[in-house]
Amino acid sequence: MFKRNVGGIDRILRIVIGLGLMLGYFFNPGAPYSWLYWIGIIPLATGLMGSCALYTILGVNTCKK
Repeated sequence: MFKRNVGGIDRILRIVIGLGLMLGYFFNPGAPYSWLYWIGIIPLATGLMGSCALYTILGVNTCKK
Protein backbone atom coordinates (compact mmCIF):
# COMPACT_ATOMS: atom_id res chain seq x y z
CA MET A 1 0.00 0.00 0.00
CA PHE A 2 1.02 3.63 0.32
CA LYS A 3 3.77 4.79 2.64
CA ARG A 4 2.42 6.88 5.54
CA ASN A 5 3.62 10.45 5.25
CA VAL A 6 0.79 12.43 6.88
CA GLY A 7 0.63 12.49 10.64
CA GLY A 8 -0.41 14.34 13.75
CA ILE A 9 -1.95 17.77 13.42
CA ASP A 10 -1.61 17.66 9.62
CA ARG A 11 -3.86 14.61 9.51
CA ILE A 12 -6.47 16.11 11.85
CA LEU A 13 -6.57 19.35 9.86
CA ARG A 14 -7.05 17.48 6.59
CA ILE A 15 -9.99 15.54 8.01
CA VAL A 16 -11.63 18.64 9.50
CA ILE A 17 -11.13 20.73 6.35
CA GLY A 18 -12.37 17.92 4.11
CA LEU A 19 -15.50 17.37 6.19
CA GLY A 20 -16.07 21.13 6.41
CA LEU A 21 -15.93 21.55 2.65
CA MET A 22 -18.27 18.64 2.05
CA LEU A 23 -20.73 19.89 4.66
CA GLY A 24 -20.61 23.27 2.95
CA TYR A 25 -22.28 21.68 -0.05
CA PHE A 26 -25.20 20.43 2.04
CA PHE A 27 -25.68 23.78 3.77
CA ASN A 28 -25.45 25.76 0.52
CA PRO A 29 -26.31 23.47 -2.42
CA GLY A 30 -27.74 26.24 -4.61
CA ALA A 31 -24.60 28.38 -4.61
CA PRO A 32 -22.77 28.99 -7.87
CA TYR A 33 -19.97 26.45 -8.26
CA SER A 34 -21.27 24.51 -5.24
CA TRP A 35 -19.79 21.37 -6.80
CA LEU A 36 -16.36 22.70 -5.77
CA TYR A 37 -17.21 21.79 -2.18
CA TRP A 38 -16.66 18.18 -3.23
CA ILE A 39 -12.95 18.91 -3.53
CA GLY A 40 -13.07 18.22 0.23
CA ILE A 41 -12.94 14.52 -0.66
CA ILE A 42 -9.21 14.88 -1.37
CA PRO A 43 -8.05 16.18 2.03
CA LEU A 44 -10.53 13.89 3.78
CA ALA A 45 -9.22 10.81 1.96
CA THR A 46 -5.55 11.70 2.45
CA GLY A 47 -6.19 12.42 6.13
CA LEU A 48 -7.99 9.12 6.68
CA MET A 49 -5.42 7.09 4.73
CA GLY A 50 -2.42 8.90 6.20
CA SER A 51 -0.76 9.14 2.81
CA CYS A 52 -0.49 12.02 0.34
CA ALA A 53 0.80 11.56 -3.21
CA LEU A 54 1.95 15.18 -3.44
CA TYR A 55 3.97 14.76 -0.23
CA THR A 56 5.61 11.69 -1.77
CA ILE A 57 6.57 13.63 -4.91
CA LEU A 58 7.94 16.56 -2.87
CA GLY A 59 9.66 14.34 -0.31
CA VAL A 60 7.67 15.75 2.63
CA ASN A 61 6.87 13.59 5.67
CA THR A 62 4.96 14.87 8.72
CA CYS A 63 4.78 11.47 10.45
CA LYS A 64 6.87 10.90 13.53
CA LYS A 65 9.44 8.23 12.90
